[in-house]
Amino acid sequence: MTYNLIPASEIEKSKLNEQIIRETAMQVLKDFASFGIDVSFPEDIKYAYESLYDQLKIIIAVLLEKEPERLASLLYHIDLDERKMKKEPALFTEHEFISQMILEREFLKVLTRNYFKTNPGIFNEKLKGASE
Repeated sequence: MTYNLIPASEIEKSKLNEQIIRETAMQVLKDFASFGIDVSFPEDIKYAYESLYDQLKIIIAVLLEKEPERLASLLYHIDLDERKMKKEPALFTEHEFISQMILEREFLKVLTRNYFKTNPGIFNEKLKGASE
């Protein structure tokens, strides 16, 4: 059972929010740093996504070629959807696709964290509704 807690319209609106973009970039930096991989924060927030994406493509390409086990650990740490990996394993040999998936997952982590900060009781309400 899955829940769509964050409406699609809210997700789209958040893609333009500089604070969300900044938090997403910081999440990427944090997760990669935990594996000893440096990613730099984009200087211009307007180009943050492109800058992060370009950096990740290079990092992921190197990891795919030289350290696939380290990449697998990183993807597990970031919590990419294993069902997608199993359903389309050929795509996960493509550094562009993996980079895109990482950015999307990090963005959703930030949105989810912010959503529960502003709606602290919502989780209990959803659980209560599911059990009835």
